[in-house]
Amino acid sequence: MTKEEKKQRRYDGAYIKMAIEWGKLSHCSRKQVGAIIVKDRMIIADGYNGTPSGFDNCCENTDGDTHWYVLHAEANAILKLARSHNSAEGATLYITLSPCRDCAKLIHQAGITRVVYLNEYKDKDGLDFLRFAEVETEHHSDDA
Repeated sequence: MTKEEKKQRRYDGAYIKMAIEWGKLSHCSRKQVGAIIVKDRMIIADGYNGTPSGFDNCCENTDGDTHWYVLHAEANAILKLARSHNSAEGATLYITLSPCRDCAKLIHQAGITRVVYLNEYKDKDGLDFLRFAEVETEHHSDDA
């Protein structure tokens, strides 16, 4: 591993840790997911899974199923970015759970070129889509 690759791995680990911490802000019981968007080594947006602004912070119904209107962490980060003056073109998304199909489309359309994820979502279609769209995907593990 080159010196630059080692440096990138250190940064990846730090940003993943930040995404983990950000995910802890979620009020969801089943899964707490955090996302950080980084460009030129600067965090330009962040997000976690949760209800839209103005809604009650309860993400699940009485049966424990997630409400259909809950936003995913990466969608929240991309929407926050859209309200700013920044662009995701060429950015990296750090996320604690790999993206679903719908979020993968948003990631690609936003111009994000690299996704580093900690855990893999049960449905791998999102990752498959990103790879087909030539978005670099990388599974981060603490021991790697």
